[in-house]
Amino acid sequence: MISSKRTGSMQHSLVMRKGRVGRQLYRPWIQSCMMQVCRAMLMLSVFSAFAALPSSAISQSLPVLGESSAPVAGAASLRANLAYVPPTEKAKLSNYAFDTFGPYPIIGSAAVAGIDQFTNSPPEWRQGASGYGKRFGSDFGIAAVGTSTRYALAEAFAQDTLYYRCECRGFLPRLRHAIYSSLTARSGADGHRVFSVPAVVAPYAGTFTAVYGWYPNRFGARDALRMGNYGLLAYAGQNISLEFFYSGPHSLLSRMHLNHSSGVDNSEPSR
Repeated sequence: MISSKRTGSMQHSLVMRKGRVGRQLYRPWIQSCMMQVCRAMLMLSVFSAFAALPSSAISQSLPVLGESSAPVAGAASLRANLAYVPPTEKAKLSNYAFDTFGPYPIIGSAAVAGIDQFTNSPPEWRQGASGYGKRFGSDFGIAAVGTSTRYALAEAFAQDTLYYRCECRGFLPRLRHAIYSSLTARSGADGHRVFSVPAVVAPYAGTFTAVYGWYPNRFGARDALRMGNYGLLAYAGQNISLEFFYSGPHSLLSRMHLNHSSGVDNSEPSR
C-alpha cells in the first residue's frame, strides 16, 4: 500500500517535472512568435496611421513620384472606362526611391527597432543608443534589400508589382483583393494578373542578407526563413492598409503611381 503511494507520488513528480521542462523548451519559441506578430501588427499600424496624414503635414519638399498621379476626387465615375496603363520607367524609379528611402520605411524601421530594443533582440547588440542604432540599421537594411529585390526582379520578369486599389465594394472583396495582390503582379500591356515571384522572394532576400551579412553567427537559414515569413505577412498588411486607410487626394500617397486611376483594377481578381 505504501509502495503504491510512493510510486504514484514519484510518477506525479515526474509528470510535473516533464511539464516544466516542456514549458521551458517551448517558451522561447512562443515568445519569439508573439514578438514577430507584434512587429508585423505595429508596422501595419504605423503605416496605416502615417498613410492617413496629409502630405503638407509631413514634408513640403518631397518630390512628386512620377507623372502618373491624378486626383481621385471626381474621377471615380470615369475609372471603369479606363484601360490599364503600365507605369513609366521614371514613375517606377521614383516609386522605388520612395519605397526604399522615404518616410514609411524609416518610420517602420524605427518602430520595429524599438520593439527589438525592448525585447533585447538579438541580445548580442545590448542596450543603449549603440544597440538601438544597430537594430535600426539592421531593420532598415532588411527593408531596403527586400524592396530593391522586388523592384529588380519585377523589372527582370516584366511585372508591375505596384499596388492598385480595388474598385470593388464591400469589406471582404476588398480584403481579398489586397491579399491577392500581395502574391500577384500585373503583366503585359493589358495588366493581367500573374503569380509574382518578385513579391514572394523579396522578403526572404532581405532576411537572408541580414542573417549572413551582419547578424550574430548563431543565426542561420531557419531564422532567415522564419523572419522572411513575417516579412511577407507585413507586406500583405501594408497592402491592406493601402486599400482601407487611404485618405484622399491630399494625402502623401496621392503623389504615388499606385493611386493612378488608369492602373486600378476594375474587376474581381482573375482565377
